[in-house]
Amino acid sequence: SSPQRFPFLTKPLHPNAFNLSTSSSAPDQKWRVNVSFFPAFLNKGKDAKVLKQDLLDCIAPLDRGADATPEDQQRVDQLASKLEAVNPTKQPLKSDLLNGKWELIYTTSKSILQTQRPKFLRSSTNYQAINVDTLRAQNMESWPFFNQVTADLTPLNARKVAVKFDYFKIGGLIPIKAPGRARGELEITYLDEELRISRGDLGNLFILKMIDPSYRVPV
Repeated sequence: SSPQRFPFLTKPLHPNAFNLSTSSSAPDQKWRVNVSFFPAFLNKGKDAKVLKQDLLDCIAPLDRGADATPEDQQRVDQLASKLEAVNPTKQPLKSDLLNGKWELIYTTSKSILQTQRPKFLRSSTNYQAINVDTLRAQNMESWPFFNQVTADLTPLNARKVAVKFDYFKIGGLIPIKAPGRARGELEITYLDEELRISRGDLGNLFILKMIDPSYRVPV
């Protein structure tokens, strides 16, 4: 198995918005400030939820990206970028939200999607587990091959890691030491309790949903 099959992988306010003058000469101006500023502030969380739902709706019919056209990929990337801009977890590598088992629901990586194969020979589901405390990661395929790979993670900053794969497991059983060139980088650009967006060093986009926060990578 080739290591490439397992890559990990507001707009500023107008200056007048803060002009809360109580001058009796412009009561209508004060009213307009309150209307324009406070609703935007109160709706910030709701906007993130709407963006996330828009993203999920967009990728739902794309078979994890295998059926995505270039236009689909562009639309998904635009929505992902908007969600990344309101990322609630600024330092994901210091967050417990990263721990657990994630299911890959969209990617642009052709090697993971295995689009060169007939559908019945493609992995039906892909998972990725991360342990922040041990800096370990694990990628897993489901039917029909059940391949796995584990890796060490080295933080490069608060949201980016270098990835060094160490062992592949063919069929989930037969261990094979990974070659030294099996390396990469992964940047976590959005993280909350149910969704993660990551971007790899080869330019691929990965979107995953949390399925088991209690799962830990085997030692």
